[in-house]
Amino acid sequence: MTEVSLSMDASDPGEYRQIENRSESENMQPIRKAVFPVAGLGTRFLPATKAMPKEMLTIVDKPVIQYVVDEAREAGIEHFVFVTGRNKSVIEDHFDIQLELELTLRERGKIAEIEILKADLPPPGATSFTRQQAPLGLGHAVWCARNIVGNEPFALLLPDMLMQGNPGCLAQMLAAYERHGGNVIGVEETARENVHRYGIVGVGQEDETGFQIDRMVEKPKPEDAPSNLYISGRYILQPEIFDLLENQTKGAGGEIQITDAMISLSADQRFSGVRFKGRTFDCGSKVGFLAANVAFALSRDDIADDFHSALIEIMSGKAARNEDGNRAA
Repeated sequence: MTEVSLSMDASDPGEYRQIENRSESENMQPIRKAVFPVAGLGTRFLPATKAMPKEMLTIVDKPVIQYVVDEAREAGIEHFVFVTGRNKSVIEDHFDIQLELELTLRERGKIAEIEILKADLPPPGATSFTRQQAPLGLGHAVWCARNIVGNEPFALLLPDMLMQGNPGCLAQMLAAYERHGGNVIGVEETARENVHRYGIVGVGQEDETGFQIDRMVEKPKPEDAPSNLYISGRYILQPEIFDLLENQTKGAGGEIQITDAMISLSADQRFSGVRFKGRTFDCGSKVGFLAANVAFALSRDDIADDFHSALIEIMSGKAARNEDGNRAA
């Protein structure tokens, strides 16, 4: 278990003011770039992911990665950096023009479909792709984007975590960044008995944009957790994180962990926490992936009613089968 307690109590007000003043006096740079780690193998979804990246599995009629990119675009992101691996080229193809497909659609008069494809595309030159050549963890994947991101703050979005909210999670986090600068982490509540699965944060001084993180603990025991707020896969990070990741020793699982680098960075820079107002689906798990399909389908005006009827029919059939099984027993 790795943890750090930040010096934020009343016994050290000078240090608190120093950190606070430093973030407020920064020439605060806008968040223009976002990093998407997409190099994972997706073994939990085999055989579906044998020849297709897990990020390209569809939620209703769009791949998971498209939803996450759309969240970033809503928040004003201009440059999209994908950290990929072998056999992930289809992600790059997805964010490119398909001339043959568009020609066929145009010949068949399917103009609405062409407009849908165009709406999903980032502008020319707005995407970059780099390889994570070895599976050394999330921290290593982020470090692989260092030369593309450069010396500016950036967003980090984990595509496995699909978020449904209005506005999206990253847009909600920007309010805290614009108030305090520094680093911002999206958090959500989990049951106390589940805190050992996540990175957990402690809650310091609060305002309307969120709260100051005064402690970070990686996968604590329930009795040691400072709260039940877990790090949920959305970050705004300062570029100094890259220097820390470059020299970061391997942590849990023999991988370079982003949380370990954030703990080191928190000794010098402010970290804010923002409770996401919305719903999150862990699309790295089969149940989370299926739940996301249900939730996003029910939010679609074009299919919600028919899909709801189909769900009722399915559940009624299950209930009837269970009743028949109970009678037979």
